[in-house]
Amino acid sequence: MRRDQSSRRSGLLLVAAGASLWGVDTVLRTPLTGGLSSSVIVFYEHVLLTIAFAPYLIIKRRKLTGLRASSWWSSLWIGWGGSALGTICYTQAVKLGNPTSVVFLQKLQPLIAVVLAGWWLGEREPLRARFWVRAGTTLLGAYLISFGASPAWGAFSNAEWVPALWAVGAAAIWGSCTVVGRYALPDLSPILLTALRVVSALPLLGLLALSSKSTAGIPMPGSDQWARLALMALIPGFLALLIYYRGLARTPASLATFGELCFPAAAALLNWLFLGTAISIAQGLGVVVLWLAVLWPRREGFARQA
Repeated sequence: MRRDQSSRRSGLLLVAAGASLWGVDTVLRTPLTGGLSSSVIVFYEHVLLTIAFAPYLIIKRRKLTGLRASSWWSSLWIGWGGSALGTICYTQAVKLGNPTSVVFLQKLQPLIAVVLAGWWLGEREPLRARFWVRAGTTLLGAYLISFGASPAWGAFSNAEWVPALWAVGAAAIWGSCTVVGRYALPDLSPILLTALRVVSALPLLGLLALSSKSTAGIPMPGSDQWARLALMALIPGFLALLIYYRGLARTPASLATFGELCFPAAAALLNWLFLGTAISIAQGLGVVVLWLAVLWPRREGFARQA
């Protein structure tokens, strides 16, 4: 039991660390949205990731031929949903430049994942009172980061609903991908699941990128844009996903999804440093509350050992 509790806690910390690396994404992605469409940005990001993973998939080709059908459809769901459609929805929300998008994304995703984890995976974590104490504390921290001390309804008006709807779609897709990823991990290593997620998304992304422009072909990025795309593929793409899936393999999906809320905490700090977005005292407090919830010691399991 002690080892199981320790594994869960270290897994949650890895999920939080991977999600924190996603915070780099907004800093790199925002300047790209001025010259490239959302689908084109995500397409080239996955081209670079596919090139990086190709040698590994060649080495593991025998493992691939022996995968069960459930592993293949799980990878396809995560690739088409999480890497393709979800990322395009998120990029479109960033392009519209409204923080409400991130708010919706981070608030709805855990709730969707918790419901799906209980229904599909049969996880009992949501039935425990301490789970909801941690969940409430985590959501409080995420709320403070998103809204500060202001009421949430004050952020919504007229055109601000447009990016919010894009983010609702991303939240639903990514929440389901958390659960499907947890379902697939007993049969797939974290690095193999990451590679299949990326490569399976590329054909769909190519079609979406082609359809995003009236002119023939997919526009070619400039040198500065290639540099940002490469950094996006390396940090919030390659490294973040590997760390995230390694943590998810040790953590119930219903609990891991709250670790993913470290994404807005990291994004808020990095946006303040690099994009000049101010952070209020309430938002800074939200960062502290969020990380305290993630680092919350699980003493209950240890007490039963006494």
